[in-house]
Amino acid sequence: MNKGSALLALPLALLAVVVFVACGSPAGRSKIAMWEARYNDSSLGRVTPEQLLREIGLRPDLIPAGKVGRYKYRPMTPRYITIHSTQNYSGNAYNHALALKRGALRATKRPGGNRIGFLTWHFTTQSNVAIQHLPCREQGEHADFDGPGNNYSIGIEMCEHRGNDIALTIDKTARLTAYLMYVYGIPLDHVVPHYHWPRISPSIKDPHKNCPHFLLDRGRPGPTWQWYLRRVNLHYNRLVPGPARSLG
Repeated sequence: MNKGSALLALPLALLAVVVFVACGSPAGRSKIAMWEARYNDSSLGRVTPEQLLREIGLRPDLIPAGKVGRYKYRPMTPRYITIHSTQNYSGNAYNHALALKRGALRATKRPGGNRIGFLTWHFTTQSNVAIQHLPCREQGEHADFDGPGNNYSIGIEMCEHRGNDIALTIDKTARLTAYLMYVYGIPLDHVVPHYHWPRISPSIKDPHKNCPHFLLDRGRPGPTWQWYLRRVNLHYNRLVPGPARSLG
């Protein structure tokens, strides 16, 4: 979304082997190799859900209940996790949190379009933090108007501002995704890009958005998206079963 102007179980060793095989194009291989150079997977070990949550660096900063994008309560049972990129090259996660709390991200409320007059989503991630804006059992307004993407999915936005490390942002998002899968019983095949949800509206020529653009190939889910899912699964498979904190 543009804010600058919205269980598989592969073993860890196997994941390390196949990660480079996934990328079909030289550009895709180069991009992923660059990201992976920022990781130290050999140091990863098993973690409890609480330890994984600490790795994520979660900071709750919710939109106030009864205000702006939460002016009415809209309950949700999460079934999917939707991954976005902000396409905002100047705003960091804290800027987005402030904008959401102030109701600065307005949208035209209309039948077949935005239902509340605001853009809202659940988390914004960057290399050093993940900020929560909505409880996970409340609907956001980030995907497909009155469709299943908004009605049943937790929305995560990845920051792209200057100075932010995209590789570490992707990995932090993968860890958060894995934690949410564990807490809410969401399978890996229900982790989807924004592209997955068509926006049905007469004013939109292309219903499928190229988002998150750096995890898609030529504007569509492909090898790079499959690599991201393996990254999620890598962290999911690190989890030792145990108590996990609900995030709303």
